[in-house]
Amino acid sequence: MASGGLQLLGFVLAFLGWIGIIISTAMPQWKMASYAGDNIVTAQALYEGLWMSCAMQSTGQIQCKVYDSLLKLESSLQATRALMVAAILLGLVAIFVAVTGMKCMKCMEDDQVKKMRMAVFGGVIFIIAGLAALVATSWYGNRVARAFYDPFTPVNTRFEFGSALFIGWAAASLAILGGAFLCCSCPRRETSYPPSRGYPKNAPSTGKDYV
Repeated sequence: MASGGLQLLGFVLAFLGWIGIIISTAMPQWKMASYAGDNIVTAQALYEGLWMSCAMQSTGQIQCKVYDSLLKLESSLQATRALMVAAILLGLVAIFVAVTGMKCMKCMEDDQVKKMRMAVFGGVIFIIAGLAALVATSWYGNRVARAFYDPFTPVNTRFEFGSALFIGWAAASLAILGGAFLCCSCPRRETSYPPSRGYPKNAPSTGKDYV
């Protein structure tokens, strides 16, 4: 029962992490900057994400523009996109594999060892998906930090970490933690002992002594 509860907890955490990765990928707030002109009315907040850039006026109006061409984007942004999409697809595969190996499901009940190995395999895929999202968000955050501290970057165009990055970091951590819990349900190998040798029984005495 304890391993089943740990398995269920791992799946829930990994699933929530996968949902967070999707939300982080879709959000435009990967990096943000605020700019205020001579009049506070002209203040606006700028957001840039993986798919679009947005500008929010002080009046609350938000205008977003999808990136025109994929080929015109920076290679680092394209790589970040690819890693996040790969993390989402891997998480989807991990869900189906882990559900098959869950103890609460009736699939593969005739072979419990293979069933538990499916859950472990799903946990491994969740860990890979979490690592892909973690690499993508950390790489993007490093680029934002380097541009912010670059003395040649204009003050009005310096971006900071957006909320999508923090969500991505938390989601990747949940996916890795949940995958690790699923891997803890790995079936232990039973120690096999050699069969004990029986001692020969003494032959019944016939009452005759041979010389």
